[in-house]
Amino acid sequence: MSLVLDAGALLAIDRRDRQVGAILRVAQQERIAVRTSPAAVAQVWRHGARQAQLAKILAGVAAPPLDLETGRRLGALLGVAGGSDVVDAHVASLARADDRVLTSDPDDLRDLLDALAVEADVVRV
Repeated sequence: MSLVLDAGALLAIDRRDRQVGAILRVAQQERIAVRTSPAAVAQVWRHGARQAQLAKILAGVAAPPLDLETGRRLGALLGVAGGSDVVDAHVASLARADDRVLTSDPDDLRDLLDALAVEADVVRV
């Protein structure tokens, strides 16, 4: 199991949300991998000096690149799922079976995961 964070989860970290903080502490204690999209980071990163909590967490988070091949794959996914949010598509594409996806947009993420046939746990934050 891994954790996958969307922009809403990253904002929750930045706001020091207790629920998300507890989930991340458990993940750290149990050495659970955490992933996000660099595009999700771009959606929330504004004032690095004032986002120390987020910067600290991101230091231990994997962020696979969003390259041309990934862009094509995500475009095809959005076509199948009937969506338009590239960031949500990238976040969904990072999830694997039994992962936990932390999101502020569970319906859209669930639609994308269904299109990918990925049985991940979607948690609203």
